[in-house]
Amino acid sequence: MKTFFPFISIFFGFLALGQGTLESFLSYSFPSDLAASQDAGKIAWVVNKEGVRNIYSAIAPDYHPKQITNYQEDDGQQISDLLFYGEQIVFVRGGAANRKGEFPNPNFDTNGVNREIFLVATSDAAPHKLASGGSPVRLGDLLFFLKEGKVFSCHLKNQSMVQLFVARGNISSLRPSPDGLKLAFISARGDHAFLGIYDLKSKKLTYPDPSVDLDSNPVWSPDGKYVAVLRIPYQEQLLFVSKRSAQPFSIRVIDVATATGKTLWQASPGGGSAFHEISADNQLFWMADQTLIFPWEKDGWLHLYEISTEGGTAQLLTPGPFELQYVSQSPDRTQLFYSGNENDLNRQHVWSIKNNTLTSITSGPGIEWSPVMDGAGNLFMLGSSGTKPASVKQRVVGDVRDIFTSDPYPSSQLVMPQEVVFEATDGITIHGQLFMPKDLKKGEKKPALLFFHGGSRRQMLLGFHHRDYYHYAYAMNQYLASKGYLVLSVNYRSGTGYGMEFREALNYGAGGASEFNDVIGAGLFLQAHSSVDPSKIGLWGGSYGGYLTALGLAKRSDLFAAGVDIHGVMDWNVIIHNFVPTYEPLEHPAFAKLAYDSSPIAVIDSWRSPVLLIHGDDDRNVPFSETVDKVKALRDQGVYFEQLIFPDEVHGFLLHQNWKDAYQATVDFFDRMIK
Repeated sequence: MKTFFPFISIFFGFLALGQGTLESFLSYSFPSDLAASQDAGKIAWVVNKEGVRNIYSAIAPDYHPKQITNYQEDDGQQISDLLFYGEQIVFVRGGAANRKGEFPNPNFDTNGVNREIFLVATSDAAPHKLASGGSPVRLGDLLFFLKEGKVFSCHLKNQSMVQLFVARGNISSLRPSPDGLKLAFISARGDHAFLGIYDLKSKKLTYPDPSVDLDSNPVWSPDGKYVAVLRIPYQEQLLFVSKRSAQPFSIRVIDVATATGKTLWQASPGGGSAFHEISADNQLFWMADQTLIFPWEKDGWLHLYEISTEGGTAQLLTPGPFELQYVSQSPDRTQLFYSGNENDLNRQHVWSIKNNTLTSITSGPGIEWSPVMDGAGNLFMLGSSGTKPASVKQRVVGDVRDIFTSDPYPSSQLVMPQEVVFEATDGITIHGQLFMPKDLKKGEKKPALLFFHGGSRRQMLLGFHHRDYYHYAYAMNQYLASKGYLVLSVNYRSGTGYGMEFREALNYGAGGASEFNDVIGAGLFLQAHSSVDPSKIGLWGGSYGGYLTALGLAKRSDLFAAGVDIHGVMDWNVIIHNFVPTYEPLEHPAFAKLAYDSSPIAVIDSWRSPVLLIHGDDDRNVPFSETVDKVKALRDQGVYFEQLIFPDEVHGFLLHQNWKDAYQATVDFFDRMIK
């Protein structure tokens, strides 16, 4: 009997996967936060298995995955900031507090929750709490971290804790010097930000080379004598509007001993003079050959450039009509690794840069991102495909291999999405991914759905996405296709992947909602499709995608029969104020009116189609009041709506159960309204 029960359990597990349920489509184990030891052959990552988050590790030479922690509940507590310390791993558990100081607690833990730093051995041992706090960095035996805006250090051998200093401003970007004698940081003070240096021996605090600008992303020279920072002129932030140029950003190098600085390089005026960041631990990379590598959009694409620390002209390292995203540096500072959509705008692949030479690491139908190299010189990354969720991969001779996957997973029930290109109503070329039901018969007309990602600085791909939010969304679009819907995922303007001018589209968002032309273009594309019932087209999306869903329903209820709006925007003025508390619409009357007119609230009178509204009330991105106001307006108009509210849930739902409930409600709603 003891051997029979596991067989029965496995049998029914595979049976459930074969039934094509929403639960089976969401049954993957999502790896993230891939980290590598800087001085040994070790890697670690976080796995979210249906809401249960744990740390896994693998060591040379075989790199077999091993589960390190043993959390067992879908409790919404994130794990992040993995750092190796010998045979142990430092990590942070818990999300950041909101402006009221409340930590995310969507599972209603009656004891309350906190954000805490732990130390766990890679052997079988329970995690040991070091302190409350976050943003840890390590050098040798010292761990530096932030707690309630203050800077602390912890000696990891004896675990003694010391508060280092108190300083004005919002402290971030802790960077210990290579010799361990100093700590660089950034003190943000609203319309300006200083580089700070704390001397650990003399306990003296200085702000070398202060200015009226915004300093960020400090990086030490290998010898610890200099710090380079990005310096960006302050400009009042009117968010969600086109910004192709600005007062040019620059790179400043500070001599720590003399506290003097010089401008090493400055962006030229015009296109690309507004800084746009990559996905990396730091935006500046000080290389072993005394060059600095940084991102710049001089040619209209997000690329890497190199300049000598002695000065001169910046050299383009990654030429071509593509852009890169994830970038990391090798432990010896001799090379960089990045993922980008070179030669394949609909996928990301991994490349390396060494001695100004580019080398392709991956290619083909897969998608790869987050490359990291460990101290033994082995390269790892995360990757997925059109039918397989994310896995942890290792580069081997001439190929890559999986070292952690989501098996078993019902990949055979998924379809390969098709790349489609169509025109917006104003003639702009728009890309998308089309999911066709497998059982589609010739001449059959199916209901269809448009999906809009959030951000809007995102790009959906021909496979499972590199962010957990859109991993869920991709699986959902696959499930909708399995239910008989034809689904078009739209990469509308103001998203990434297609160059600066596409991302910084004229009159987009709060500046005129020009991407609504893409919504209508996508709707007309489906309406004309031979396999679509033109009277049964719906739309859905979250955040910015919720905004476009609401805008589509409000402006074109004749085209769109129903929609699901997940924590979507109602009034741009509210959203901008949420991100920039100093923004006051009355101080910008012309812009505030344009932002209002670009919002669903301005056209609510023409909204007729039914909608399902989904929102968590601890949302830090789109205030819950947006859905409250939307419901009031819909009630006033007599529009049919349904609501699904998650108390204490944040913007990107932390509980897997809430994702399942939200998506099941979405399917049920569309089944009733248009299927």
